[in-house]
Amino acid sequence: MTDDYYTSKLSSNKLKQCYDIASPRVIEYLEAEIEKVLSHIKPHDDVLELGCGYGRVLDTLLQAARAVVGIDTSKDSLELAKVALRTKPRIHLSLMDARTLGFHDSVFDKTICIQNGISAFNIEPRNLVKESIRVTRDGGICLFSSYSDRFWEHRLDWFRKQSEENLLGEIDWEETRNGVIVCKDGFRATTFREDDFKTLSASLGLDAEIVEVDHSSVFCIIKVEK
Repeated sequence: MTDDYYTSKLSSNKLKQCYDIASPRVIEYLEAEIEKVLSHIKPHDDVLELGCGYGRVLDTLLQAARAVVGIDTSKDSLELAKVALRTKPRIHLSLMDARTLGFHDSVFDKTICIQNGISAFNIEPRNLVKESIRVTRDGGICLFSSYSDRFWEHRLDWFRKQSEENLLGEIDWEETRNGVIVCKDGFRATTFREDDFKTLSASLGLDAEIVEVDHSSVFCIIKVEK
């Protein structure tokens, strides 16, 4: 799965429709993921969301934070977010690539990259984590999440529905296995497992907390120390 796909083929209302057709179990997963993030946010926090899309979680984050910034590479998705969040002056949106964030060092208290962004962005994970840490203040937290292996059948069913609605290409069932969903139009959805987070954290010399949430997602929580 590449960020280019989200920019050119699966953005704005199409991306929103992916969430609109989610099953009750997928909705539980999405809500549990957000609840985990909210448990780390304090009222005085400035929060950055990487890959905010059409702004699905920004308003919820704002309810717990002082201010929220959302970035994405899709102009169309951000335009939809601007309309939906036009009455929220403490939410700021920017067209930006997460591999080179246009912010000074140590600007945010919390930087989050959820919904498997660490795989979906098509950015080298070490660079994504290092750049996230760079813009986060000393004592702040960076949160990354991906899918749990236990959620595979529900995830696969969700992507099947997206394919049937022509939001994604036809799924290549011969190539789809072991946490990787492949479509015949070039779409490829990988995942980042617990061991991947452990290896990544160790390679950067980071002491990360890695936890499974709701049998559906795996979180890597990094406390920033500068």
